[in-house]
Amino acid sequence: MRTTVGIIGAGPAGLLLARLLHNAGIDSVVLESRDRDYVEHRQRAGILEQGTVDVLREAGAAARMDREGIGHDGIELRFDRRRHRVDFPALTGGRSVMVYAQTEVCKDLIALQLAAGGPLLFEAEALAVEGAETPSPHVRFRHQGREDVLECDYVVGCDGFWGVARKAVPADVSRVFERTYPFGWLGILADVPPSHDELVYARHDRGFALLSMRSPTVTRAYLQVPAGTDAADWSDEEIWDELDRRLETDDAWTLKRGPVTAKSVTPMRSHVHEPMRHGRVFLAGDAAHIVPPTGAKGLNLAVGDVVTLARALVELRDTGSDARLEAYSATCLRRVWQAERFSYDMTTMLHRAPDATGFDDRVQLARLDRIATARSAETDLAEGYTGFPLD
Repeated sequence: MRTTVGIIGAGPAGLLLARLLHNAGIDSVVLESRDRDYVEHRQRAGILEQGTVDVLREAGAAARMDREGIGHDGIELRFDRRRHRVDFPALTGGRSVMVYAQTEVCKDLIALQLAAGGPLLFEAEALAVEGAETPSPHVRFRHQGREDVLECDYVVGCDGFWGVARKAVPADVSRVFERTYPFGWLGILADVPPSHDELVYARHDRGFALLSMRSPTVTRAYLQVPAGTDAADWSDEEIWDELDRRLETDDAWTLKRGPVTAKSVTPMRSHVHEPMRHGRVFLAGDAAHIVPPTGAKGLNLAVGDVVTLARALVELRDTGSDARLEAYSATCLRRVWQAERFSYDMTTMLHRAPDATGFDDRVQLARLDRIATARSAETDLAEGYTGFPLD
């Protein structure tokens, strides 16, 4: 099998890259180790930055998002029983975000790829990426019980943290930067309308809480819990009671309760792999970087990566210049580290560390009060949340 761009992984990064290349007239093949049902139902992030929304629209992949997505013009911060709304458009010149689950983005892109794109092979396990430093790298993979080879001009690893693409970068040129947090998020889906029309980020002495949504009838909520927590150890009533405590305010706001349909615990960590390119192999999304979910950056960073790469490949084809391609890693890493910084700031401002002291508590409250009272601090949060430039 032969193609111009071999893409490993049918998550949002790989699927969007395939769509962008198809629209530009560049052929690709997508290899995905899981089956279609798994890809279309794995629960992931749900916040799309302004730039991500714009890219999906330009790619012709936003029809259902525009019908069913929930536009948000701000978030609410809660601390010390106070409420403060951050108005995104007023602070950023009109930018906002969209609540539309990654699961739905993948469904939309899969439908487009199968209808009018290049090959998308499910249950095609990539075994190795070879020849990264040659003009013709290739991917060895297993599909329908036999091994095959995908020969390419370029290979893009969108295969996540545990994928094979990163292994094509030699250990002596790789650098890894990471941080593991001593807590995670206990997340639930519940069949009850959201208790607030925008996301609520709450700092509390008992730990962080986030009130979110999946739709007008489905609530998504999270609680900070110790690392290693088993979701089964929490009853539904205990979760609702704890959300009530951490989201409490001095006004008449109340939390709506309903049947919990799903529970899981998400670990919190940061990870960056440098460089994001070696020879003709490129890394994108979780294959290159992971952020804690506090800043809602993971999916959006992946989109930024593949937009940068698609533009570089189009420029190479149209002008013969590989300047953008050569700059891929540096360009992406500037955005990645800004997102890591923003996510770190949000995480450390809102979560209570196990060994936190009274001094630490007061500093957190001072940081939140600064956002609530100083437009410059509030603007920095709004600009970071709605997204950094894609290129």
